[in-house]
Amino acid sequence: MTKRILLSHLSTTHIAELDHDATVCVQPIGAVEQHGPHLPVATDALLAEYVARAAAVQSTAPAWVLPSLSYGTSNEHLGWTGTVSLDTTTLLAVCRDVARSVRASGFTRLVFVNGHGGQTHLLSMVAREIRIEFGLHVVNVMPGQLGKPEGVLVSDAEWGIHAGELETSMMLHVAPDLVDMNVAVAGGRGAHDLFAASPLLTIEDGISPAWITDDISPVNGVIGDPRRASAEIGRAVVEFQIARLADAFAEISTFDFPSTPPALRGL
Repeated sequence: MTKRILLSHLSTTHIAELDHDATVCVQPIGAVEQHGPHLPVATDALLAEYVARAAAVQSTAPAWVLPSLSYGTSNEHLGWTGTVSLDTTTLLAVCRDVARSVRASGFTRLVFVNGHGGQTHLLSMVAREIRIEFGLHVVNVMPGQLGKPEGVLVSDAEWGIHAGELETSMMLHVAPDLVDMNVAVAGGRGAHDLFAASPLLTIEDGISPAWITDDISPVNGVIGDPRRASAEIGRAVVEFQIARLADAFAEISTFDFPSTPPALRGL
């Protein structure tokens, strides 16, 4: 019998019967933004949902997945056809409202599974606000930060952060019918060379100047080289991420801080 993991498929009566303290509520969050000429604009949303659901199935924890939030904050891609971006304050408000509802239903644990690197810091910020206001255990995780299997190498590792070999490989595994490798092209190499000449500045992480896609890859929106992507690489990476996230759900299910936050006192 297939493990049920979609919270919205249960009745309110069945949800009330769950172990509310141990249950991990999982909120996939993606983005709708350009991913070059070869990938769909829903790439981040599709990957986040796929990994979150598969990890919930595989986990030993009672992990229940909420309906996905496909829209995210993608203002770095605004102006590129097909990009639909929420304002920063809108995304923060939506996440807060979800958390308030999760807490009102009696749950104590919430995980944001984020598919878009451009909103990682926003979600970390709102996670702390949620912890303070509602007392929930909140975790913000991006599957791409869970690493990849030993031995998996990609040719654009130094600059492939958007629609490059790794992300394209994952989509070839998850949704191959939505990938058009006939039009896959490299992009953003000039930005890589620019930052490579700087002793301290980087394109992301570290000391990174704020940038938009037109700064980095104005021709095709790709930052990386997807032409060597393969479903085999994608399967290895996705399965690795699913296993790591499933284990994380199990740890989150039993995790507690030594002291109880004010929002949970007396409940």
